[in-house]
Amino acid sequence: MQGVSLGALFDRADSMPLPALGGMARPDGVVIASERFFAFAGRDGSLLEVEMPKVPRLLNRLPLLRGLARLGMSVSPLLRRDGVAGRNERLVLTAVLLAPIFFVFLSGTASLVAGIVMTVTLLAWLLRGRTLYLHGAEHRAIAAAERGQLVATWAGHAAPSRFSLRCGTNFVALVLPVGLLADRLWPFAPALWTPVVVAVLSLGLSMELWRAVQSSPHRAAQVFLIPGLALQRLTTREPDLDETRIALTAVASVVQRELA
Repeated sequence: MQGVSLGALFDRADSMPLPALGGMARPDGVVIASERFFAFAGRDGSLLEVEMPKVPRLLNRLPLLRGLARLGMSVSPLLRRDGVAGRNERLVLTAVLLAPIFFVFLSGTASLVAGIVMTVTLLAWLLRGRTLYLHGAEHRAIAAAERGQLVATWAGHAAPSRFSLRCGTNFVALVLPVGLLADRLWPFAPALWTPVVVAVLSLGLSMELWRAVQSSPHRAAQVFLIPGLALQRLTTREPDLDETRIALTAVASVVQRELA
């Protein structure tokens, strides 16, 4: 961002269509990502700028696999070595992702208890500090980019909603019922690998459904997002202007590189 006028950049960005943006909140900052780039703006004024990994074209054409590939991309800022998470945090996240594989060796009750404990602990860890407020700031900054209100939002004259139809919270709210349904409808005899396969298929199906709902021209399709939007009342808080500007700084980094 060196040598770039933020006002001029936002003024230019407000006058043209921009690539779709996503992101994630951290206790110490906000990640904003497009398909090609991501940026992490820290509360301490730091700025990390990295390129996103590319999804092979073949995967983009295959249902389920393309959803899993995009899901992997969405967490890449956390798991890659040059990303926003430290080594210990990456190890913890990797262990959490692999844990369901080992749950198959537990009894049904023990597996349920372990899953609940792991989920609650993970949420408490991920949502620590100012994460909830920065999550709201992330949504607000992305909405400002989508509505052509970057200049007004930076100045504090506009305050787009802190709720987002494309938030990962909505995806999580879809995964739970899809996973339960897939487990009940699984047509083959149970085997050691069945829970892993059902979990992977559930993630792929949920991603396909989530993207279909987002791209649907029918407002009735958004009924699938109601649980996630309700859940966002717990996972976001109203950010102040300084927190919104942190997210907007990350937006500026991604937009600058996209428009270059």
